[in-house]
Amino acid sequence: MSSTIAIVDYGMANLRSVQKAFEHVGHAAAVVSDPDDIARADKVVLPGVGAFCDAVATLREKGFADPIVRHIERGRPFLGICLGLQMLFDVGYEDGEHRGLGVLPGKCVRFDVDADAAGAGRLKVPHMGWNGLTHVRRSPIMAGLADDAGVYFVHSYHVEPADADVVATTTDYGRPFVSSVWRDNVMATQFHPEKSQKVGLQILANFAGM
Repeated sequence: MSSTIAIVDYGMANLRSVQKAFEHVGHAAAVVSDPDDIARADKVVLPGVGAFCDAVATLREKGFADPIVRHIERGRPFLGICLGLQMLFDVGYEDGEHRGLGVLPGKCVRFDVDADAAGAGRLKVPHMGWNGLTHVRRSPIMAGLADDAGVYFVHSYHVEPADADVVATTTDYGRPFVSSVWRDNVMATQFHPEKSQKVGLQILANFAGM
């Protein structure tokens, strides 16, 4: 019997594109808006676009935060995408200081690659477009991917883990930043697998097959 994949609907992501990507690789995934559905799911996907402060506040208001943490504590597979990665950490510094889910130690900070007063080498923020992955530790969802596989990013903030052992990949944008993490059953990407064509579909297929 196939496992159930729940995509968390808290009003801050293009959920249908994630759902369609799973369907494309032969796995059904349900978009859920009831926190009780998290407890019934074998695997949980937390996507997200927008501001850290709004997203984590909405997760708590809609009752999703605790069920997500319990799912992770039970050792069940979890995939965070973009904001879904950032909110795993202790604190985010977008429009102030905001408490994250505290699953992983560390913080989420804004890119500073556009801050050079002289303008030399200045890069645009948000970081948008295709960039390659450098594998630090090959997490289960990265199985079968080529070195320096290209993936699609749209973000202004990135995470700085307190524990370097959770870093799975880095990507260079002015300087290296953490582009995915992995600890036990927790996997999360700063990039969007659902927008990353064949590479992204392989990542989602790997997660669904766990």
